[in-house]
Amino acid sequence: MPFQDLIQPDLGAYVSKVATPGDFAQFWASTIAEAREAGGEVRIVPARTTLKAVQSFDVTFPGFGGHPIKGWLILPKQRQGRVPLVVQYIGYGSGRGLAHEQLHWAASGFAYFRMDTRGQGSDLSVGETADPVGSTSSFPGFMTRGVLDKNDYYYRRVFTDAVRAIDALLGLDFIDPERIAVCGDSQGGGISLAVGGIDPRVKAVMPDVPFLCDFPRALGTALLDPYLEIVRFLAQHREKKAKVFETLSYFDCVNFARQSKAKALFSVALMDEVCPPSTVYGAFNAYAGEKTIVEYEFNNHEGGQGYQEREQMAWLSGLFGIS
Repeated sequence: MPFQDLIQPDLGAYVSKVATPGDFAQFWASTIAEAREAGGEVRIVPARTTLKAVQSFDVTFPGFGGHPIKGWLILPKQRQGRVPLVVQYIGYGSGRGLAHEQLHWAASGFAYFRMDTRGQGSDLSVGETADPVGSTSSFPGFMTRGVLDKNDYYYRRVFTDAVRAIDALLGLDFIDPERIAVCGDSQGGGISLAVGGIDPRVKAVMPDVPFLCDFPRALGTALLDPYLEIVRFLAQHREKKAKVFETLSYFDCVNFARQSKAKALFSVALMDEVCPPSTVYGAFNAYAGEKTIVEYEFNNHEGGQGYQEREQMAWLSGLFGIS
Protein backbone atom coordinates (compact mmCIF):
# COMPACT_ATOMS: atom_id res chain seq x y z
CA MET A 1 0.00 0.00 0.00
CA PRO A 2 1.25 3.56 -0.56
CA PHE A 3 2.07 6.12 2.13
CA GLN A 4 -1.24 7.99 2.12
CA ASP A 5 -0.16 10.62 4.67
CA LEU A 6 2.88 12.80 5.25
CA ILE A 7 6.32 11.17 5.13
CA GLN A 8 9.61 12.15 6.76
CA PRO A 9 10.89 14.80 7.24
CA ASP A 10 7.53 16.57 6.90
CA LEU A 11 5.86 14.03 9.17
CA GLY A 12 8.20 14.63 12.08
CA ALA A 13 7.80 18.39 11.70
CA TYR A 14 4.00 18.34 11.67
CA VAL A 15 2.38 20.58 14.30
CA SER A 16 -1.32 20.21 15.05
CA LYS A 17 -3.54 23.26 14.77
CA VAL A 18 -6.03 21.98 17.36
CA ALA A 19 -6.98 24.78 19.74
CA THR A 20 -7.23 24.12 23.48
CA PRO A 21 -10.51 25.42 24.97
CA GLY A 22 -10.01 28.05 27.63
CA ASP A 23 -11.85 25.99 30.24
CA PHE A 24 -10.29 22.66 29.25
CA ALA A 25 -8.46 22.02 32.54
CA GLN A 26 -11.42 23.18 34.63
CA PHE A 27 -13.84 21.00 32.65
CA TRP A 28 -11.79 17.90 33.40
CA ALA A 29 -11.08 18.83 37.03
CA SER A 30 -14.79 19.27 37.70
CA THR A 31 -15.67 16.09 35.78
CA ILE A 32 -13.29 13.96 37.86
CA ALA A 33 -14.34 15.64 41.11
CA GLU A 34 -17.99 14.92 40.30
CA ALA A 35 -17.22 11.24 39.67
CA ARG A 36 -15.29 10.94 42.93
CA GLU A 37 -18.17 12.52 44.82
CA ALA A 38 -20.55 9.94 43.32
CA GLY A 39 -18.52 7.26 45.12
CA GLY A 40 -19.27 3.58 44.80
CA GLU A 41 -17.93 0.23 45.93
CA VAL A 42 -14.70 -1.43 44.80
CA ARG A 43 -15.04 -5.22 44.67
CA ILE A 44 -12.06 -7.52 44.12
CA VAL A 45 -12.64 -11.26 43.98
CA PRO A 46 -10.41 -14.12 42.76
CA ALA A 47 -10.82 -14.87 39.06
CA ARG A 48 -11.63 -18.42 37.98
CA THR A 49 -8.52 -19.58 36.13
CA THR A 50 -6.03 -22.45 36.23
CA LEU A 51 -3.05 -20.07 36.37
CA LYS A 52 -0.47 -20.94 39.03
CA ALA A 53 2.41 -18.48 38.49
CA VAL A 54 0.27 -15.34 38.83
CA GLN A 55 -2.71 -14.22 40.89
CA SER A 56 -5.80 -13.13 38.95
CA PHE A 57 -8.66 -11.01 40.26
CA ASP A 58 -12.00 -9.89 38.87
CA VAL A 59 -12.39 -6.21 39.78
CA THR A 60 -15.46 -3.99 39.74
CA PHE A 61 -14.97 -0.29 40.51
CA PRO A 62 -17.08 2.89 40.29
CA GLY A 63 -16.50 4.95 37.16
CA PHE A 64 -18.32 7.98 35.79
CA GLY A 65 -21.56 8.53 37.71
CA GLY A 66 -20.61 5.71 40.07
CA HIS A 67 -21.41 3.22 37.29
CA PRO A 68 -19.80 -0.22 37.82
CA ILE A 69 -16.80 -0.84 35.53
CA LYS A 70 -15.05 -4.19 35.20
CA GLY A 71 -11.38 -5.09 34.85
CA TRP A 72 -8.81 -7.85 35.39
CA LEU A 73 -6.05 -7.41 37.95
CA ILE A 74 -3.09 -9.78 37.40
CA LEU A 75 -0.28 -9.90 39.97
CA PRO A 76 3.10 -11.64 40.10
CA LYS A 77 2.77 -14.34 42.73
CA GLN A 78 6.36 -13.92 43.86
CA ARG A 79 6.66 -10.29 44.90
CA GLN A 80 8.23 -8.33 47.74
CA GLY A 81 6.92 -5.01 48.99
CA ARG A 82 5.10 -2.62 46.71
CA VAL A 83 5.17 -3.19 42.97
CA PRO A 84 4.67 -0.78 40.06
CA LEU A 85 1.28 -0.71 38.34
CA VAL A 86 0.52 -0.83 34.61
CA VAL A 87 -3.05 0.06 33.63
CA GLN A 88 -4.01 -0.90 30.09
CA TYR A 89 -6.95 0.51 28.13
CA ILE A 90 -8.54 -1.32 25.22
CA GLY A 91 -8.86 -0.76 21.47
CA TYR A 92 -12.12 0.33 19.83
CA GLY A 93 -14.96 -2.17 20.05
CA SER A 94 -13.09 -4.63 22.26
CA GLY A 95 -13.38 -5.49 25.95
CA ARG A 96 -11.17 -6.78 28.71
CA GLY A 97 -11.23 -10.31 27.28
CA LEU A 98 -10.46 -13.28 29.55
CA ALA A 99 -8.30 -13.32 32.66
CA HIS A 100 -5.63 -15.65 31.27
CA GLU A 101 -4.97 -13.75 28.02
CA GLN A 102 -2.58 -10.97 29.08
CA LEU A 103 0.29 -12.14 31.28
CA HIS A 104 3.49 -10.46 30.10
CA TRP A 105 3.33 -7.48 32.50
CA ALA A 106 2.69 -9.60 35.60
CA ALA A 107 5.36 -12.05 34.43
CA SER A 108 7.77 -9.09 34.26
CA GLY A 109 7.17 -8.04 37.86
CA PHE A 110 4.38 -5.47 37.47
CA ALA A 111 0.85 -5.36 38.82
CA TYR A 112 -1.30 -5.27 35.69
CA PHE A 113 -4.86 -3.99 35.32
CA ARG A 114 -6.85 -4.31 32.09
CA MET A 115 -9.89 -2.02 32.13
CA ASP A 116 -13.11 -2.88 30.32
CA THR A 117 -14.55 -0.13 28.08
CA ARG A 118 -18.16 0.66 28.85
CA GLY A 119 -20.62 -0.44 26.18
CA GLN A 120 -17.93 -2.12 24.08
CA GLY A 121 -16.63 -5.67 23.95
CA SER A 122 -18.19 -7.37 20.94
CA ASP A 123 -15.29 -7.15 18.49
CA LEU A 124 -11.91 -8.82 19.06
CA SER A 125 -12.40 -9.52 22.76
CA VAL A 126 -15.38 -9.80 25.07
CA GLY A 127 -16.49 -7.08 27.46
CA GLU A 128 -18.79 -7.12 30.49
CA THR A 129 -19.44 -3.44 31.24
CA ALA A 130 -22.65 -1.69 30.23
CA ASP A 131 -23.03 2.00 29.47
CA PRO A 132 -26.29 2.97 31.18
CA VAL A 133 -26.33 6.48 29.68
CA GLY A 134 -28.49 7.14 26.62
CA SER A 135 -27.65 9.25 23.58
CA THR A 136 -29.17 11.84 21.30
CA SER A 137 -29.18 11.26 17.52
CA SER A 138 -25.94 9.54 16.52
CA PHE A 139 -24.32 7.45 13.82
CA PRO A 140 -23.88 3.71 14.63
CA GLY A 141 -20.76 3.18 16.70
CA PHE A 142 -19.47 5.23 19.65
CA MET A 143 -17.82 8.25 18.04
CA THR A 144 -20.93 10.44 17.76
CA ARG A 145 -22.80 9.45 20.92
CA GLY A 146 -23.62 12.75 22.61
CA VAL A 147 -21.25 14.63 20.30
CA LEU A 148 -23.36 17.81 20.31
CA ASP A 149 -22.65 18.49 24.00
CA LYS A 150 -19.31 17.99 25.77
CA ASN A 151 -21.13 17.04 28.97
CA ASP A 152 -22.97 14.20 27.22
CA TYR A 153 -20.19 12.93 24.94
CA TYR A 154 -19.40 9.23 25.27
CA TYR A 155 -15.66 9.72 25.88
CA ARG A 156 -16.32 11.96 28.88
CA ARG A 157 -17.54 8.82 30.60
CA VAL A 158 -14.75 6.60 29.26
CA PHE A 159 -11.89 8.95 30.20
CA THR A 160 -13.40 9.40 33.66
CA ASP A 161 -13.67 5.62 34.09
CA ALA A 162 -9.98 5.39 33.21
CA VAL A 163 -8.93 7.84 35.94
CA ARG A 164 -11.23 6.20 38.46
CA ALA A 165 -9.54 2.87 37.77
CA ILE A 166 -6.34 4.34 39.18
CA ASP A 167 -8.26 5.70 42.18
CA ALA A 168 -9.57 2.20 42.89
CA LEU A 169 -6.18 0.50 42.69
CA LEU A 170 -4.01 2.95 44.60
CA GLY A 171 -5.69 1.97 47.86
CA LEU A 172 -4.19 -1.53 47.62
CA ASP A 173 -1.24 -2.02 49.95
CA PHE A 174 0.92 -3.80 47.35
CA ILE A 175 0.74 -1.00 44.73
CA ASP A 176 3.55 1.58 44.61
CA PRO A 177 1.81 4.95 44.12
CA GLU A 178 5.04 6.48 42.80
CA ARG A 179 5.31 4.01 39.89
CA ILE A 180 2.09 4.20 37.90
CA ALA A 181 2.05 3.66 34.12
CA VAL A 182 -0.78 3.63 31.58
CA CYS A 183 -0.78 2.11 28.11
CA GLY A 184 -2.98 0.95 25.26
CA ASP A 185 -3.15 0.66 21.52
CA SER A 186 -5.46 2.62 19.20
CA GLN A 187 -8.43 3.77 21.33
CA GLY A 188 -6.52 2.51 24.38
CA GLY A 189 -3.56 4.65 23.36
CA GLY A 190 -5.78 7.70 23.18
CA ILE A 191 -7.29 6.92 26.58
CA SER A 192 -3.79 6.57 28.05
CA LEU A 193 -2.86 10.01 26.69
CA ALA A 194 -6.01 11.49 28.20
CA VAL A 195 -5.29 9.95 31.61
CA GLY A 196 -1.68 11.10 31.48
CA GLY A 197 -2.90 14.64 30.84
CA ILE A 198 -5.53 14.57 33.59
CA ASP A 199 -3.84 12.66 36.41
CA PRO A 200 -0.41 13.81 37.69
CA ARG A 201 -0.01 10.53 39.61
CA VAL A 202 0.79 8.84 36.29
CA LYS A 203 4.56 8.73 35.77
CA ALA A 204 4.71 6.89 32.41
CA VAL A 205 2.47 6.83 29.33
CA MET A 206 2.81 4.31 26.49
CA PRO A 207 0.40 5.16 23.65
CA ASP A 208 0.64 2.66 20.79
CA VAL A 209 -0.72 3.89 17.39
CA PRO A 210 -3.05 6.17 19.39
CA PHE A 211 -6.56 7.04 18.27
CA LEU A 212 -8.53 10.18 19.28
CA CYS A 213 -5.72 12.53 18.25
CA ASP A 214 -6.01 15.67 16.09
CA PHE A 215 -9.64 15.22 15.07
CA PRO A 216 -9.63 17.94 12.36
CA ARG A 217 -6.66 16.33 10.62
CA ALA A 218 -7.95 12.78 11.17
CA LEU A 219 -11.36 13.40 9.62
CA GLY A 220 -9.70 14.56 6.41
CA THR A 221 -7.04 11.87 6.10
CA ALA A 222 -8.28 8.61 7.71
CA LEU A 223 -9.31 5.98 5.16
CA LEU A 224 -11.10 3.60 7.53
CA ASP A 225 -13.39 3.76 10.58
CA PRO A 226 -13.84 4.78 13.36
CA TYR A 227 -13.04 8.42 12.47
CA LEU A 228 -15.30 8.06 9.43
CA GLU A 229 -18.30 7.60 11.73
CA ILE A 230 -17.99 11.34 12.45
CA VAL A 231 -17.59 12.10 8.74
CA ARG A 232 -20.81 10.25 7.95
CA PHE A 233 -22.62 11.99 10.80
CA LEU A 234 -21.57 15.39 9.45
CA ALA A 235 -22.53 14.38 5.92
CA GLN A 236 -26.12 14.24 7.18
CA HIS A 237 -26.00 16.91 9.91
CA ARG A 238 -24.35 19.54 7.73
CA GLU A 239 -25.22 22.49 9.94
CA LYS A 240 -23.68 20.97 13.10
CA LYS A 241 -20.00 20.99 12.14
CA ALA A 242 -19.04 23.85 14.48
CA LYS A 243 -20.76 22.26 17.46
CA VAL A 244 -19.22 18.84 16.76
CA PHE A 245 -15.70 20.23 16.54
CA GLU A 246 -16.26 22.31 19.69
CA THR A 247 -17.17 19.15 21.59
CA LEU A 248 -14.31 17.13 20.13
CA SER A 249 -11.75 19.74 21.24
CA TYR A 250 -12.40 18.72 24.86
CA PHE A 251 -11.50 15.10 24.01
CA ASP A 252 -8.68 15.58 21.54
CA CYS A 253 -5.54 13.92 22.84
CA VAL A 254 -3.40 16.70 21.39
CA ASN A 255 -4.81 18.87 24.17
CA PHE A 256 -4.14 16.26 26.85
CA ALA A 257 -0.61 15.83 25.50
CA ARG A 258 0.03 19.55 25.99
CA GLN A 259 -0.48 19.27 29.74
CA SER A 260 1.13 15.90 30.50
CA LYS A 261 4.39 15.78 32.44
CA ALA A 262 4.79 11.97 32.54
CA LYS A 263 7.53 10.32 30.52
CA ALA A 264 6.16 8.84 27.29
CA LEU A 265 6.97 6.11 24.80
CA PHE A 266 4.86 6.48 21.63
CA SER A 267 4.63 4.27 18.58
CA VAL A 268 3.35 5.07 15.09
CA ALA A 269 2.71 3.01 11.95
CA LEU A 270 3.56 4.95 8.80
CA MET A 271 1.03 3.11 6.61
CA ASP A 272 -1.79 3.41 9.14
CA GLU A 273 -5.15 3.88 7.40
CA VAL A 274 -7.12 4.08 10.68
CA CYS A 275 -4.98 6.54 12.70
CA PRO A 276 -2.99 8.51 10.11
CA PRO A 277 0.62 8.96 11.25
CA SER A 278 0.37 12.75 11.12
CA THR A 279 -2.32 12.62 13.81
CA VAL A 280 -0.02 10.59 16.05
CA TYR A 281 2.80 13.06 15.43
CA GLY A 282 0.34 15.86 16.17
CA ALA A 283 0.00 14.48 19.70
CA PHE A 284 3.67 13.50 20.01
CA ASN A 285 5.00 16.92 19.00
CA ALA A 286 2.54 18.61 21.36
CA TYR A 287 3.52 16.35 24.26
CA ALA A 288 4.93 18.42 27.13
CA GLY A 289 6.82 15.69 28.96
CA GLU A 290 9.99 13.79 28.11
CA LYS A 291 9.16 11.58 25.12
CA THR A 292 10.37 9.21 22.45
CA ILE A 293 8.65 7.53 19.50
CA VAL A 294 9.15 4.24 17.65
CA GLU A 295 8.21 4.11 13.95
CA TYR A 296 6.95 1.03 12.11
CA GLU A 297 7.51 2.09 8.52
CA PHE A 298 5.70 -0.66 6.63
CA ASN A 299 2.85 -1.41 9.04
CA ASN A 300 -0.79 -0.50 8.97
CA HIS A 301 -2.88 -0.04 12.14
CA GLU A 302 -1.56 -3.26 13.68
CA GLY A 303 1.60 -1.29 14.41
CA GLY A 304 4.44 -3.03 16.18
CA GLN A 305 2.39 -5.58 18.16
CA GLY A 306 4.80 -7.92 20.01
CA TYR A 307 7.78 -5.83 18.91
CA GLN A 308 6.30 -2.76 20.57
CA GLU A 309 5.38 -4.71 23.69
CA ARG A 310 9.03 -5.71 23.93
CA GLU A 311 10.05 -2.04 23.58
CA GLN A 312 7.56 -1.07 26.29
CA MET A 313 8.69 -3.73 28.75
CA ALA A 314 12.35 -2.81 28.38
CA TRP A 315 11.66 0.93 28.58
CA LEU A 316 9.36 0.77 31.59
CA SER A 317 11.52 -1.77 33.45
CA GLY A 318 14.44 0.65 33.16
CA LEU A 319 12.33 3.64 34.18
CA PHE A 320 10.80 1.91 37.22
CA GLY A 321 13.90 -0.04 38.28
CA ILE A 322 12.65 -3.55 37.56
CA SER A 323 15.60 -5.90 37.04
